[in-house]
Formats: sequence, structure tokens, C-alpha cells
Amino acid sequence: MSIMSDIKQEIQKRILVLDGAMGTMLQRYKFTEEDFRGERFKDYPTSLKGNNDLLSLTQPEAIAEVHRLYFEAGADIVETNTFSGTSIAMADYSMEDLVYELNFESAKIARKVADQFTKENPEKPRFVAGSIGPTNKTASLSPDVNRPEFRAITFDELRIAYKQQVEALIDGGVDVLLVETIFDTLNAKAALFAIEEVKEERNIDIPIMVSGTITDASGRTLSGQTVEAFLTSISHVPLLSVGFNCALGAEQLQPYLQRLSNETEFYTSAHPNAGLPNAFGEYDQSPKEMQVLIENYLKDGLINIIGGCCGTNPEHIKAIAEVAKNYKPRLV
Repeated sequence: MSIMSDIKQEIQKRILVLDGAMGTMLQRYKFTEEDFRGERFKDYPTSLKGNNDLLSLTQPEAIAEVHRLYFEAGADIVETNTFSGTSIAMADYSMEDLVYELNFESAKIARKVADQFTKENPEKPRFVAGSIGPTNKTASLSPDVNRPEFRAITFDELRIAYKQQVEALIDGGVDVLLVETIFDTLNAKAALFAIEEVKEERNIDIPIMVSGTITDASGRTLSGQTVEAFLTSISHVPLLSVGFNCALGAEQLQPYLQRLSNETEFYTSAHPNAGLPNAFGEYDQSPKEMQVLIENYLKDGLINIIGGCCGTNPEHIKAIAEVAKNYKPRLV
């Protein structure tokens, strides 16, 4: 696959910029239940408002526009609108049957926009990362405090669900697979296992990005791993990059990126939140404030791929892209 060499070549030349939050942008549209349903799902038995992945089918123009705004802001990579694109997460809306179509169409929308930008400026090729979220179930922890041995999901169930998502994303034309916001490494291992299965069956190679989540000041993932343990758990897979996203702002994330950068041979990535949420659960860190904090990563040579998570929008990405181009990427 020629694309693979492209992203591997580009990442050696410069710091690559990932997009910001999809959810933050979609809130701007103030979509109603009717908007989420569109014509096709107007009589659907369950409530669909909040099912952002569904908008790839019912409001594809809005999704394309969000990708466009991020590319215009300077992003090199956009993520597909598929964060909840597994049968496990879609069960909340009784939409398990739509999983393949949701991922395929989401990938196609992003691919089309990326290709337009690459065509206009071949010097700066644009890439599509297939977003693979953590699902809403955890394989390592019991959801029932009175039954510590209980598990809501098995490794095998996760593997099968992820495999369906991966196949659809690849069919839709993604360049990279991004296993992100990992709070339980066992879930991530199921996703990585599924990706390796698909690669083997199809005899293809596709770069993989992995991004975990340090959930609080303990410096651990939700399933209890330190930075180093997390890295050890996933390093058996040949990854393009490993990094962290979500849960923390740029400032809080820095010490963990420092540790990661010291320990790994892979390229590193970060897409932090726009600070920590305020009392209303909103993110109010300005693009300028975030830019200053991100610049500290760059000065210390910690990073190869940088973007934004919750609360970030194209203004944040523009500020990040502006400062990223002044620095050399972390040396691997």
C-alpha cells in the first residue's frame, strides 16, 4: 500500500497535526432528535439524539464540513466519525446492524475531503485515521461492586466487534487505524488482535496508532496500569505511534508524555483536552493558552503527532499547527 510509505515518510519530516474534537464541533449544529433521525430513521423505535456516529448517514454534509474545517486549520490527519462504531456501543441505540455501514460511510466522507486537500496541495498530503473507541464496556473490571469476578464482556466478544469495525474502516479507505482513549488495555489488546487478524487475512499492512488515557492524578489508566506497564502491554504489535489523549489537559499530561517518550521506540502522539472541565463540565482553555502548553512538549522534543481532544475546535488546532511547524519532531 503506497499510503503507508506516505505517512511514514511524512512523520520523519515534521510533526504531524491531528484534528480536534468531533463532538465539540457537532454541538454547534444544535441537531434535534429529528435531525439525528433524518428521513431514513424517522420512525425508529429508540431515541437517537446523541448518536454522533449516525450523523455520517443522516447529516453527512455536517461531518464533511467538520473535517474540512480541521484541514483548513492545518491538520494533517483527521479522524473518522466512528468513536462509538462497534456493535457493543451501538447496542445502546439498537443499531448493531448498522455498524459496517456507519464505519464505511464515515471513512468515505473523510477520505473524500482528505483527497481534495491533498490534490490542492500535494506538498502536504492529508491522511485519514479510522477512529476506534474503547466501547462502553470493560474486559478487566467488574461493573458490579458486589461481584468483583463479574465481567460485562469477554475478550472474544470485543475481538469480533472490533474486527467488523476494522474491516469497514479499511474498505472505506482509511490510511491509519487509531485505537484511542484506551482506559482498559485488555480492550485495546482485543482491538489490536482484530487488526492483526484482518491484516493477515487480507495480506495488507496498515499503520496503527495507539492512544491510551491516564484517567487522573494517579498517573494510571482506569484498569490500573502505569505509563510503562501500558507500553509493555501493547509493544508486541508493530505500531506507528503510541501516545495519550483525553481525561487530562496539556499541562497535566506532560509528565506522562515525558516518561513515554523516554521509554518507547515508536513515534509518540498526544491529543489532550482543552484543559480540565469547569464546574459545568465545559472546557474553557483558549487556543492561545493551549498553544503555550503544547509548545512545552515541542521544546522538550516529546512528540511526533499532536492534536486535540474534548473541548478543542479548529481554532485550537490552528494555534497548535502554527507552533508545531517551528519545531523538529521527536527523534526515534
